Amino acid sequence: MSSLITVAELKEQPRTPGRIFEIAAARETRLSRLLVVYITTGLLFMLLPGTFLGVWNLLTISSHRAAGTASPGWIQAHGHAQIFGWIGTFILGIGYYSIPKLRRVKPFALRAPWTSWTMWTTGVTLRWISGVYDWQWRTLLPLSAVLEIAAFLIFFLAVSGHRSDARPKSKLDEWILVVIAGCVGWLATLLINLLVAFYLAGRGISPVLPHSFDQRFLVLQTWGFLVPFVWGFSATWLPVFLGLKTTRTTQLLRAVAVNTSGVLAAMFGWMKLSMLLLTAGLVVAIYALRLFEPSDRPAKTGGVHKSFPVFVRLAYVWAIVAALLGIWASMIVTAPGIWGASRHALTVGFLAMMVFSIGQRVLPAFSGMRLLSSPQLMLWGLALLSVGCTLRVVAQILSYQGIAAMAWAWLPVSAITEMTAVTLFAANLVITFVRPRQHTSQAAVT
Repeated sequence: MSSLITVAELKEQPRTPGRIFEIAAARETRLSRLLVVYITTGLLFMLLPGTFLGVWNLLTISSHRAAGTASPGWIQAHGHAQIFGWIGTFILGIGYYSIPKLRRVKPFALRAPWTSWTMWTTGVTLRWISGVYDWQWRTLLPLSAVLEIAAFLIFFLAVSGHRSDARPKSKLDEWILVVIAGCVGWLATLLINLLVAFYLAGRGISPVLPHSFDQRFLVLQTWGFLVPFVWGFSATWLPVFLGLKTTRTTQLLRAVAVNTSGVLAAMFGWMKLSMLLLTAGLVVAIYALRLFEPSDRPAKTGGVHKSFPVFVRLAYVWAIVAALLGIWASMIVTAPGIWGASRHALTVGFLAMMVFSIGQRVLPAFSGMRLLSSPQLMLWGLALLSVGCTLRVVAQILSYQGIAAMAWAWLPVSAITEMTAVTLFAANLVITFVRPRQHTSQAAVT
């Protein structure tokens, strides 16, 4: 049987129930394998060009006791690998697997996600090479941006297909609208990245983005792209996993509107207004998701550690910390440590902790009805991530702002702690993927 099953091929198959089930099962297996490839690729970006390079940068800064001693190109390459190489690849894989099912769209040819994976992986890799080595960067930088935006467009067209049922067309679910807002932010990020890449290739002296522009661009990448995605998937998954009351969808859409206003304000350089709006949007989103209200039902923690609901809520606490630090930084003339702490609280405390929590809850099931290898490793990974993030945020403020010189020595400790956490997370998922599927194990037992 061909590895690519298109809509036309499905129509050509006999309409017997057994045959339809066989085709559906075969496609599900291929989708699961596809997801495993995407997640494994994301883990590689997370560990090597992402976390390892980030640790190296922090060791350099700590040894010189000066924030400007690490290479700006290396810092930006580390950030791109983490945001696009790790989390972006995860979103692509999970999106290809789950969004068409949740929206009941017609099956798409599997050549689309494989083409998208090839372009996206190549683009992110080339971006990292051009930033770290400066090798042929005038060619590689714009080429990487073209490949990334092409991969995104393939993804967007594939997962936004026509509905497969014959019911009258109805309005989209609110959580889908939130995810679409994240897609718009993602597209805006890639378009700006493309324009800047061509500008630097033609007129720049290096592949490094100017500092003032990079600060604003990071707001778009995080608050404009990643945060709405997390809110959207939180709205569809957390009521089930945490037993939360029904999401206040109207309020969640208002939160997205306020958040978007904050991102636009940042792009114009109005950082005080931006941080106030982003904080307000976050508060409304938490209210809409009802995260800190009494649950209607017990949380579903089967297959994961029982602390799972605690860390999900802790992630949103980190988001509040990030927003408040952003407000503080915007009120001070020179605040490199506070800005850095705010970004770290958001990217590691909120985004990474949500990936660690939700990822280990859904990815084993998506990858072929597997069980997470070790709930205990999940606990250790989440605990170390939280400790490392706390240490990094505090140390960055104290050291960079000149409050306590001894805090420079805490930075490498925080880096090693977080690297240990991401290694445990990656190991837990890889071991899960190589283990037999759940139904296979059950068959063997019976």
